[in-house]
Amino acid sequence: MATQAHKLITCILPKGIAAEVVKQLKTEKNIVTANINSARGMGKLTPDVYRGVGEQTEKDILSVVVEAGEAEDIFSYLFEAADIDHPHGGIIYMTNLYLASRYLLPELPDED
Repeated sequence: MATQAHKLITCILPKGIAAEVVKQLKTEKNIVTANINSARGMGKLTPDVYRGVGEQTEKDILSVVVEAGEAEDIFSYLFEAADIDHPHGGIIYMTNLYLASRYLLPELPDED
C-alpha cells in the first residue's frame, strides 16, 4: 500500500469567507496550494425561520492540499480562521491523497 504523502482539506463555507482565509494561509502559513469554487447549497433550518426545500444559498468551497505531516495543524488553523465553530459556520473535512503535484507561484510585488 502506498504511503499517504498529502491530505486534501475541504471547507464548505458561507459565500465570501474563503478569499480572506486563502490570504491568511499565504501570509501566515506560506501555503499557496488552495482553490476556491462556488456552489449552491440548501439547508432546512436557519436560526429563526424554516426555509423549506428548494431555497438555495451560495457557498464557497475551499480546497487545500497539504503534506500529511502538517495536515492536523492546518486543519485546526482553517477551522479557526474560517470561524466554522458556530451554527451555520460551515463544514470542514479531510481526506487522503496518495499523489499530488506541487506548484509554486512566482514572486510578485506586494499589492497596495
